[in-house]
Amino acid sequence: MRISKRTSWALALCMLGGAVSSIANAQNEQVTRMRAALASPDRPAADKARDEARKPIETVQFGGIKTGQTVVEVMALGGWFTEVLSAAVGPSGKVYAQNPGFFTSRPGFAEAEKARDDRLKNVTPIHGDLPDPSIAGKADAALTALNLHDIYNGPGGEAAAVALCKGVYDALKPGGVFVVIDHVGIADQNNAMFHRIQLQQAKDVLTKAGFKIDAESDILKNPKDDHTKGVRDPSVQGHTDQFLIRAKKS
Repeated sequence: MRISKRTSWALALCMLGGAVSSIANAQNEQVTRMRAALASPDRPAADKARDEARKPIETVQFGGIKTGQTVVEVMALGGWFTEVLSAAVGPSGKVYAQNPGFFTSRPGFAEAEKARDDRLKNVTPIHGDLPDPSIAGKADAALTALNLHDIYNGPGGEAAAVALCKGVYDALKPGGVFVVIDHVGIADQNNAMFHRIQLQQAKDVLTKAGFKIDAESDILKNPKDDHTKGVRDPSVQGHTDQFLIRAKKS
């Protein structure tokens, strides 16, 4: 039986429509799950108070993080994003919450981390620097929030920041993405003192580590922040102007 060109186009459009509908349904399911998890009574009230400014669902969608994926949170620290990522990937996914040794040795950290991970179920801690052989080439995505500036502005400078990003690169599968969020710094300001970093500096670090800059977003932009104050200044704390980068492993 011969199929006309018109029929072929109609079948192709039906298949495309089905694929688009499937993606939309998956995204809706993820958003519903995340909203429920973020509103959970088990989640600390102080964490919930940060949601409006940090836009967790929009950030996950920008990063392309999907249900069932394996994600590394780089320098998870207090775990605000650990909970977000746990909800984003769902019970079929996996989150590796990495923390450097200097942070895991803090008093009370181990107990708080265990309580959180026991509650979330799909989170496994990693103590120590990346790369970590247990996750090499296994992750679909990675994310770090408000950390790169500290490495860049620290004793190791840009080289240390590049090394950190190379460790992330090694953890990702080919085509994996690295989402980087940080406080915007500007030239001719004391960004080290203010705990900020220039957008171009962050992009340069990522490209030197082997990543390709895939996309940027202004969803965390705050024009009221003039970048001349430290991030803990009461006038901007919790509401700094932040950049959001998605970088991709080739």
